[in-house]
Amino acid sequence: MIDYSQKIPNNVDLSHDKRLQRALEKWQPDYIDWWRSMGPTDFNEKEIYLRTAVSVEKNGWAQFDYVQMPDYRWGIFLQPAEAGRTIGFGDHQGQEAWQEVPGEYRNWLRRLIVTQADTEPASVEQQRLLGHTAPSLYDLRNLFQVNVEEGRHLWAMVYLLHSYFGRDGREEASELLERRSGNADHPRILGTFNEPCEDWLSFFCFAMFTDRDGKFQLLSLAESGFDPLARTCRFMLTEEAHHLFVGQTGVGRVIKRTAELLAEGKDPREEGAIPFEVIQKYIHFWCSSSNDLYGAEVSSNGANFFRSGIKGRAYEDRYEDHQALNDSYEITQVEGGRLTTEEVPLRNAMNEVLRDEFVKDNLKGVEYWNRIVEKAGLEYRFRLPHRRFNRSIGVYANHHFDLDGNIIDAAAFEAKKHEWLPTDEDREYVKSLMQKVTEQGKYAAWISPPPKGVNGQPIDFEYVRL
Repeated sequence: MIDYSQKIPNNVDLSHDKRLQRALEKWQPDYIDWWRSMGPTDFNEKEIYLRTAVSVEKNGWAQFDYVQMPDYRWGIFLQPAEAGRTIGFGDHQGQEAWQEVPGEYRNWLRRLIVTQADTEPASVEQQRLLGHTAPSLYDLRNLFQVNVEEGRHLWAMVYLLHSYFGRDGREEASELLERRSGNADHPRILGTFNEPCEDWLSFFCFAMFTDRDGKFQLLSLAESGFDPLARTCRFMLTEEAHHLFVGQTGVGRVIKRTAELLAEGKDPREEGAIPFEVIQKYIHFWCSSSNDLYGAEVSSNGANFFRSGIKGRAYEDRYEDHQALNDSYEITQVEGGRLTTEEVPLRNAMNEVLRDEFVKDNLKGVEYWNRIVEKAGLEYRFRLPHRRFNRSIGVYANHHFDLDGNIIDAAAFEAKKHEWLPTDEDREYVKSLMQKVTEQGKYAAWISPPPKGVNGQPIDFEYVRL
């Protein structure tokens, strides 16, 4: 169970490590200062119907109540230790899982933890002004739930940095509060987390695609031979599921509203809704940007992380060969302006293996959206762009591709870019629709109400007390 009697709620017996407790309590006010300055600051005094973890058990792990966000009890929650757990992959397969950081892998582990940690406050910063244009109290509450849980995920990673990486870890933890999303001089580590997120369609796409990248990164880290990291990520995945729900159903509700209008023979623009073609462009942008988060298709770092046992594959137990020494992976390369294939050692393709899972999971969301369109009696169908489309990282970064992954020249890409990616006019139109709706049970004209509310509450519940 989680001990909420302490200044920092936790289930890691923090009170018995006074040095660590003092270090985290010293970091805590800096975190609150960051939240008050870079979080959804204009709503800090409002009471939000939020979910708070009360245990790490699968059933009954959370409770709901009204909370002012600065008073949210952020803390440190790890899944219970598994007695006799062994490392499940790589060169150390079968050895006892590490309870301390192996010296030879210290820098790699710190790098992985810091990179994951940096995404959590970055997303809060990207979304900090969205509350002013929320389409309903239901959506406003969901935004804030995502925000506070991203803050808790930051706490999860900072605990690891403070506990296991000494002075270097403490310095990294401080730096996490100093970088800023989109700041030219001190940006966040990964490019997607510096992208503007200024409207709710972007937010829903971010939660659908970028948080889904987070899901698969956490799944791979949950396999880690470093047991505290694995246990931390397993509980983070419990909270992450809601973020993906917000994204997939949010985009789905935007699609449903437009589909209803089209089925009635109405023009979505005249009715203040978002045309399918614009929604599709946003999908192209956020999906391709999130594809970059997996890194290069051929990666020595990915091979080293797997070899060393610090980062596995998502769902590692589904594989028969946990060494990945004898298999290869076919990578499509670009040579002389055309596509060729190359067999690379499987360990060097671990980023691409994880991206495969991301694509498959995304397709389920697209099928969900297309069922909405089909139910409305319309022929339009949504799609994902090919993983080569609009890439800034990896072997495809300096080349141009169409939506099907065919290589094209720069002129052809520029000629079609306005059809494939959001234009300035598209973004301005979407932003023009973002008018805040705060009356209970009311929803903006561009989005449909949800089929049900949160935690059994009705959809017209007072989710935020304004």
